[in-house]
Amino acid sequence: QVQLVESGGGLVQAGGSLRLSCAASGDTTCISTMGWYRQAPEKERELVAIQANDGNIDYADSVKGRFTISRDNAKKTLYLQMSSLKPEDTAVYYCNRGPVYGQGTQVTVSS
Repeated sequence: QVQLVESGGGLVQAGGSLRLSCAASGDTTCISTMGWYRQAPEKERELVAIQANDGNIDYADSVKGRFTISRDNAKKTLYLQMSSLKPEDTAVYYCNRGPVYGQGTQVTVSS
């Protein structure tokens, strides 16, 4: 079983940047598709960015050009670099691998 722990969230002003990290532990012997999701209050969880095990990357239209997903397989860590943040990016951000989600990290963007 894989465990995922996110970090790096916080409060930032609009236009600012944050980098989220997701540390994986447990059975991580296989390189797998991993992604970031987010859930804003009273909204459904949505995909933000995903990196497939073949390296292909995809982003939600709302974050294209502003967010960058990357991974360091040696460190078993997934990253999400977020720039030009907007108030509508405010949400709890979750790391995902297969059926497993982390506990989430809060990102709040003030206007």
